[in-house]
Amino acid sequence: MENLLDRITLNPAICHGKPTIRNKRYPVDLILDLLSAGMTEEEILEDYPALEKEDILACLAYATRLTKTKTYIKTA
Repeated sequence: MENLLDRITLNPAICHGKPTIRNKRYPVDLILDLLSAGMTEEEILEDYPALEKEDILACLAYATRLTKTKTYIKTA
């Protein structure tokens, strides 16, 4: 999973610092939105030929990592 996460980059000069795929202008949230809307991996790769299968898997791995963060409890 760590190798996949290396594909996710944070660069203030690209997409305002949002997590993107390999410093390209493909935000992680775009790919997650497409998947949650029902697009298949094949459809995404067809629509975005600069992406690779591993890029989609990296987005999923990144989302998984985010859900494993500890609970944040807001104090007054």
